[in-house]
Parts: sequence; structure tokens; C-alpha cells
Amino acid sequence: MPSPSPTPPTARHDEVVPILDFGSQTAQLIARRVRELGVFTLLVSPSISPKELLAMNPKGIILSGGPSSVYESGAPKCDPAIFDLGIPVLGICYGMQLAAHVLGGEVKPSREREFGRAHIALSGTRNVLLHGVPDRTTVWMSHGDQVSDPRGVFTPLASTPTCPLAAAVCTTPDASGRPRQFYGVQFHPEVTHTPHGMDLLRNFVYEVCKARGNWRMSDFAETMAAQVRAQVGDGHVVCGLSGGVDSAVVAALLHKAIGSQLHCVFVDTGLLRNGERELVESTFRDHFKIDLRVADAGEQFLADLAGITDPQEKRRRIGHRFIDVFKDAAKHIPKAKFLAQGTLYPDVIESGHGHAGTAAGIKLHHNVGGLPAELGFELVEPLRELFKDEVRKLGSVLGLPDQIVWRHPFPGPGLAVRVLGDITKEKLAILRDADEILLEEIVSANLYRSTSQVFAVLLPVQSVGVMGDGRTYERTVAIRAVETQDFMTADWARIPYDILARISNRIINEVRGVNRVCYDISSKPPATIEWE
Repeated sequence: MPSPSPTPPTARHDEVVPILDFGSQTAQLIARRVRELGVFTLLVSPSISPKELLAMNPKGIILSGGPSSVYESGAPKCDPAIFDLGIPVLGICYGMQLAAHVLGGEVKPSREREFGRAHIALSGTRNVLLHGVPDRTTVWMSHGDQVSDPRGVFTPLASTPTCPLAAAVCTTPDASGRPRQFYGVQFHPEVTHTPHGMDLLRNFVYEVCKARGNWRMSDFAETMAAQVRAQVGDGHVVCGLSGGVDSAVVAALLHKAIGSQLHCVFVDTGLLRNGERELVESTFRDHFKIDLRVADAGEQFLADLAGITDPQEKRRRIGHRFIDVFKDAAKHIPKAKFLAQGTLYPDVIESGHGHAGTAAGIKLHHNVGGLPAELGFELVEPLRELFKDEVRKLGSVLGLPDQIVWRHPFPGPGLAVRVLGDITKEKLAILRDADEILLEEIVSANLYRSTSQVFAVLLPVQSVGVMGDGRTYERTVAIRAVETQDFMTADWARIPYDILARISNRIINEVRGVNRVCYDISSKPPATIEWE
């Protein structure tokens, strides 16, 4: 069998606005905002050639911000010929400075650095980029350098008291004599702290680039289904179901594409929440009529974890056992040549496998280069161009039930990393019951969709309590609830006190062995979302 493909093919799109990523922390957010406007976009390396860009048939190009100064040694650059392609370009922060440096402007340290909210005033020159933006509004700045224009190659569009060119346009002729369509903004329109940022991006995409806005999940489903059929041919695909939204959407999409050529494997690790296995079986075996094979391996996982307290060692043992169990189940599937995975676009970017190159590699995801080659499958990764919110939209388009589409993330090692310390059946049972009560109350209070992740953690702590007239010395449960857009940063959710009180009372009264409940009010960073 062929070895896994390192870069599975990507879907073709009618309209593309590539983003040259110069290392901005908000580059992914720019991509999300443009996609929200109905136009497909993706991050590309600053070193991309004009020929490669033209091959995408782009409607426009965006240059992201970044932490560098254009005069620093090793600062990222782009090919100056990009500005002579006759394609509209929008430069954001560092992207504006780099373009100005190339097109004849100058970049100098700001007299006063601007970080945070700033107030801009539009100039008397009206331009389509700022159509619908008030004459005075708030924007989010984050820069120490700014553009000056001693040669007069830019027309000012907006300014702040310390930044004369907060927004500008350059229409000087390019190498072919055509007016350049370069627009630059020193602020960040992609962040929510810039209230009219979406108006600006909408103007660039639709009024400047003349995009039609045909990026739709229903169209993506059809396009990707056709691509999967072309990749797979008459081969068969194995898909590992976890109960989470990503693998569920992959299974539903592949079922739409290849029908009976899809075979799903669900590994019951014994580390799942209450009802997890039953939900997967009822959804995929009963509703979608997919060939679902359940590997009941709970005893094996628990034996591997006996006495283990180190979280990394837990993850390592669970990972090794999972691969062994999965391989054993997959070898009984005839003609299986492909392995389907729920790799998402942030996974690809963070792992350094995205178009933006490896410089921004943050962590290795098991879905991106982490699986052992001896599995012997070619990869099928139909979600590798999507963000998490887009995956949920696709799941709805494919007819998945809300309780799967809107499920909060669940760690691959399961409850093993939510039981701090060694793992036993007794501890798992306590945590399952506490977690079930927690989620029941969160759903009942209509807070499930407004929170990003909510779960219980069993701590390796016992404390004195009083129940009735008797002394107790029992376990402590911590509750974690966070709000986040991208899971890179997160803030603790402000759940009303009366709901927290009800959750605490129910857990202590209904879960035998618990006499204390704590609420985690740590944000990420410095804490992580999971405790282990």
C-alpha cells in the first residue's frame, strides 16, 4: 500500500483572495473574515512567486501584518512584481509598510507608538475602500513604525493625530502603465475592536476586487465530494470516528461522496463520557446506514494506564494502544487503501505544513504528520481547508444532528486527562456522572452554544466535609468553562452564580464520593484549557 501523502490535493475554487502571511498573530482571523464574506481565501508564504499567485486566478491579494520592521535583517519580504500583476492588493499594518517601502514611500519609527484603540478621521478624499465608514471612528492599532510619503505616491484616506497615513491608496502606474490598485491601512480591520473593519474588508472584496461571493458550504460539499471520488476511485476508505464534530463531518461527507466504500471504526477506549458510544452508533449506523465497526478495548487501555500519573505518559500510552487497536480493526476491512482524517486548517498552519511555511510551526498535531507510516494508508483529508466554525456549517449542510454539530471539543485521550493522577474505574465513573450533571445544567440554562468548552475535572485532592451529622473526607471536582474564537487564547466564562450553585449542589448530592466543587477562573494564557 502507498505511504501517507504529505500534501493531499486541495479543492479548486472559482474565486480566491490569497493572504501573504508575514507572521501576524491575526492572519488566520483575516482569512476567517474574508470567508465570512463569501469569498475563499487561504494563507500563502511571502516567498510565493507571481507565477504561482497567477495560477490561483486571484481576485485580489492581502498582505498581512507582522512583528518585524521592514529594515530589520531577515524581515520577510515579497516579490515586488506582485504589485505589477494588475490585481488589487490590500496591505494591513506591516503589509502596508512593506508595500510602501517597495512603491516609493518611506517607513519610519512612529513619533508615538500606537497600540490599542485609536481614533481615525477620514480625509476629504472619498474612496470606495471606506464607503460606509463614518468620518470619525475607532480602530485597533498595533505598530511602532509607520509610512511617510515624501515623494507623493500615496493619496491619504484617513489619519490619526500621530499617523498621517492611517489609510491610503496608491494608483501610480505599474510596469505596464496600468494604475496600481494598492490600498494600505495601518490599523487592523480584521479584529472586533475595529467596529467598521468588516465594512472595509467587504468594500475591498466586492467593490475593489469585484468578487461575486460564491463561497458557500453547499458548494464546498459538492466540490469536495467530487474530489474525494476522484482521489479514491474504486478503493475503500477507513475513517476513525471519535464522537467529535470533525470526524463526524468527515464521515458524513465521505458517505455522501463514496457511499458503501466508506468504513468507520469507533474505538471504545473506556475513557469516554456517558452515552458517547450510543450516540455514535445511533447516528452513523442507524441514521446514516454507514458500515460502523466498534472496537471494545476499554480493558486494554485501563491496563496500560494502571498506576500512571504523568500526563504525557498517559497520552503516549493511549496513543500507542489506539493505533494498535485501530490497525487491528482496519485490517479486517477489505480493499482499504485510504485513511480519512479530520485535519482542519488551523492544524495544518500550526504544524508548519500550511502554505505559510514552517516558520510559524507551533505544535505537532496527530492529524498532521504524526501518524506512523506503517499504517500503510493514503490520507484523505477533506476538511484541511476549513476552520472549526466552517466545519459546523458543513455538518449542518450534510444533515448531522445538532447534538453532534455543536458538540464541544473533547480531548483525544478522553477522560484520562481530566482525571488528574492515576486512572481507575471508580474515578472515571465519578467524573462521568459529574460531567453529565454539569452539561445538563449548562444546556438547560441555554449556555451551551455561548460557551466554547465546558467540562468537569476530578482532582487528586480530598477534603473534609459535613453531610447530615457526619464527617466526610471525599473528592473534589473542578469545573472548567471557557469562551474563545480560535482556542489559541481563551477567557473563563462568567456563568451566573445561581447556575454554578445549582451545578455544585447537584454534583455533591448526586455523585457519591464528591463533597466539594471548585470553579476554574484561569484564562489561556497563562493556563491551558485542559488541565493535563
